[in-house]
Amino acid sequence: MTAKVTLSFSDETIAEARRFAKREGLSLSAWMDQAAREKALREVFAAHAAAIGRAGLDLESASLADAREVGMVDDLLFGGRRRAA
Repeated sequence: MTAKVTLSFSDETIAEARRFAKREGLSLSAWMDQAAREKALREVFAAHAAAIGRAGLDLESASLADAREVGMVDDLLFGGRRRAA
């Protein structure tokens, strides 16, 4: 479902949006819809990352530690040869 809305943008913003839409083979409306959706998702992901940080979780370090452990187990079990995936 789509909704028609009236929005106001600066001349510069519209010119750039038209240029990007044309480059991507999209209508201005489709490009603006995509740009707004991407911005909304960035906001959600940024809020999620901030919440993870406030909770004191370091998921990147935990993931890297897990990968190191898998490598050590593989080395012990397979003598440095990687197992078949």
